Amino acid sequence: QVQLVESGGGLVQAGGSLRLSCAASGRTFSKYILAWFRQSDGKEREFLADIGSSGGWVNYADSVKGRFTISRNNAESTLYLQMNNLKPEDTAVYYCGAREPAYRDPRYWGQGTQVTVSS
Repeated sequence: QVQLVESGGGLVQAGGSLRLSCAASGRTFSKYILAWFRQSDGKEREFLADIGSSGGWVNYADSVKGRFTISRNNAESTLYLQMNNLKPEDTAVYYCGAREPAYRDPRYWGQGTQVTVSS
């Protein structure tokens, strides 16, 4: 198993930027496909982006494509989400998730970090 801890959330003005981090410990970090999700009050958890185990491929949801960038540093066992041009609708709790390639959905989750974007 892998343990995940998100950090970097906070309160920002619309148009501003934040960089979220997800630090991992436990089993080998580099074997996991990693993803970012978010969840607002009363809504289901929304997929944002994922990245291959070596960082060779990425996917983005349409809602964040062009504004958010997912990356990973396997040597540091850390996943990142650079968020630019933030909008009030980006306000949510942001979670990182991990899965082995054989699974479709994340099997392991962090506790989340709050991002609030003011207009």
